[in-house]
Amino acid sequence: MAQWTSAVGPAQLARQLQAQQPRPAGPGARKPPAYRALADGIRLLVLEGRVPVAARLPAERELALALTVSRTTVAAAYEALRAEGFLESRRGAGSWTAVPAGNPLPARGLEPLPPEALGSMIDLGCAALPAPEPWLTRGVQGALEELPPYAHTHGDYPAGLPALRQMLADRYTARGIPTMPEQIMVTTGAMGAIDAICHLFAGRGERIAVESPSYANILQLMREAGARLVPVAMSEGLGSWDLGRWRQVLRDAAPRLAYVVADFHNPTGALADEDQRRQLVDAARSAGTVLVVDETMAELHLDDDVEMPRPVCAFDPAGSTVLTVGSASKAFWAGMRIGWVRAAPDVIRSLVAARAYADLGTPVLEQLGVNWLMRTGGWEEAVTLRRDQARENRDALVTAVRRELPEWEFSVPRGGLTLWVRTGGLSGSRLAEAGERVGVRVPSGPRFGVDGAFEGFVRLPFTVGGPVADEAAARLAAAARLVESGAGGGTEPPRSFVA
Repeated sequence: MAQWTSAVGPAQLARQLQAQQPRPAGPGARKPPAYRALADGIRLLVLEGRVPVAARLPAERELALALTVSRTTVAAAYEALRAEGFLESRRGAGSWTAVPAGNPLPARGLEPLPPEALGSMIDLGCAALPAPEPWLTRGVQGALEELPPYAHTHGDYPAGLPALRQMLADRYTARGIPTMPEQIMVTTGAMGAIDAICHLFAGRGERIAVESPSYANILQLMREAGARLVPVAMSEGLGSWDLGRWRQVLRDAAPRLAYVVADFHNPTGALADEDQRRQLVDAARSAGTVLVVDETMAELHLDDDVEMPRPVCAFDPAGSTVLTVGSASKAFWAGMRIGWVRAAPDVIRSLVAARAYADLGTPVLEQLGVNWLMRTGGWEEAVTLRRDQARENRDALVTAVRRELPEWEFSVPRGGLTLWVRTGGLSGSRLAEAGERVGVRVPSGPRFGVDGAFEGFVRLPFTVGGPVADEAAARLAAAARLVESGAGGGTEPPRSFVA
């Protein structure tokens, strides 16, 4: 019986390997043999989670043809990986990826570190801040006071609690987009909203256009739903949207869905202006593409002089082209798993009907908590506190990185929670691996691209400040020195790995 659970094609593996930047050689170091470089490249893809564990690799001859190297080189690389515990083989079943005994399996997302690891590791993987107290406690207390009438019902509200749907509709109306509660579905976080949209609109094999780079966890969600991702590059400098490219992709590829983060884009922090928003909606409407707009960062403007443009859905008020996704996770707290979709009433009805075969509804207590906060003004107070925290952390992190790593390049975003950093020619994947050795966890650029793009980047969130930001930058500098010396990607696996 075969031990592999998925397969990686030779062309796909070749693209991922060729997108990697070579490891810099230390002073006087000799270039590694071709088989060693190939083995290190495959090993790095496994440790990064971009090639799954228990994935069948191409046959030696197939990979040699795809890489235009000798079969002997591939055979020697596979043998080295087997000796190190990163590959297993069986005659007749092929070879599949593995991790050595005692090493945690690499995760594919950017989930937080387990609590027991927080004492020794600085976590720059998850762009989420602690709860904005006392508002979390007050919201929960308010929800408990309002819970008794709901406790006498079945508790299943597939479209969301009527009171929260009305509250969210009123908030859109106050922003200048008239909205009825029938245009709102409450979900279990923004991920739940986008998962429901993908299953309704984009069946397996359908094309979805995405920004390049884009939010890593959403890209992975779409991949696992069977979508064919069509990347659309940001404009030069990654500071805005290239509308010419968007029009061309939407016209030529005819994707069923397009996913964008127009408000403090994750990971670059860019903010689309009104003209870009209008043109994007017009292009999607002309192509017959449904435009999914992620607003989870929209309330996190960090500088006082930022003038926020109108929401993207203002250019499609009926919700026939634009589906807007919002969430409490970034603006309030990631542990408050409340999200929502704003769309046309018929779209909401279809989403609700499809949900009956998924999760039935979102927890009532959390919905009551968010509704209480929004009704009493606690939401605005909490978001103000969140902005203050993120601004202080951003400024501390920017100062520390500029001091410790002056060759790294980035633009300071005016809002959001993430800094997108060009790493001075170093491999982001190797930096992530070396970071695990020195006690800092950072996601590499390829997690935010398609097929290995952005190897020369890392994403740094505004989740630490003060002395911790200083220490994080110092550990990143130590990781960079390991990579520069050639010690950041040798044959020994890191002590631990959490993606």
